[in-house]
Amino acid sequence: MIKNNVFVHGNNISQKLNGKVKYIDAQSIEFLNEINEKYQDWKNENLALIGPECKIDLEKDIETIKKRVCILNEYKDFLDQQKYAEHFDSRSNLHSSVLEEFMFYLFKDVVAEINPNALIGKSHSFKDIFFRSSSYGKMVERPYAIIEKKDHDFSIGISVSANMKCNGSIVDENHIWDIPAVAIECKTYLDKTMLQDVSTAAEEIKLKNPNAMYIVVAEWLKLTESINLKKYKVDQIYVLRKQKNTDREFRYLDDYIKNPIYDDVVFHLFNTVREFLISDWESGVNYGLHNGYLL
Repeated sequence: MIKNNVFVHGNNISQKLNGKVKYIDAQSIEFLNEINEKYQDWKNENLALIGPECKIDLEKDIETIKKRVCILNEYKDFLDQQKYAEHFDSRSNLHSSVLEEFMFYLFKDVVAEINPNALIGKSHSFKDIFFRSSSYGKMVERPYAIIEKKDHDFSIGISVSANMKCNGSIVDENHIWDIPAVAIECKTYLDKTMLQDVSTAAEEIKLKNPNAMYIVVAEWLKLTESINLKKYKVDQIYVLRKQKNTDREFRYLDDYIKNPIYDDVVFHLFNTVREFLISDWESGVNYGLHNGYLL
């Protein structure tokens, strides 16, 4: 059974339609109903489309991803119309949430085939743990654990339920957090500040889960040649439109050419993640010593 929280974009539209404070004027409601109708078509087409899956069939996989990207471009072109772009600003997350939901459609079948109970979608991932009791007397009764979490746009991983108690105590603490095997940050465009932030997040994940993969997916790029990409801790950066960012007001000029989202970039993204998920992660000192090289 598919959990409703994976439909990030659809939930965003529903929240706006059911809101009591913002977007309650006639123009907003009209626009949201128009968008919701197109969204439902996009969602149903994606759910009806099966694959790619774990077994590699290049011809079939490429064909499936081309279909997914084709209907994504159709929906994005509709949503990116000037009237919608100007009415719903970046803080609304209406436009940025499309990519997050697309990640679910792209990976849903390969993840379900590996394990139907796997975590997929937005996550509240483990970042750190510390213990804070008000006195030693309280400390011996229960751990008073504080779990720091980090939200990620899209993750493939596991959810963990941990029960903690002090020896001899009958008081239990239960904590729940996610551990991503793959974390994907989705951006409309990627600039230097964003790259620094995601690099820090990637480093934090890998300190706790060294096997984790961290990927950035953006439509446009806002970086210059002066950026040293090698110093950042992300595993890969995908620019789906193979295009530099242009301010929104220039995208609606008659002479502006907007690249589509390219299916070959999406296929590379999918295949990178699939190979990672189905590969052997064996590592460590003893394993490396057997080979004669440790990293």
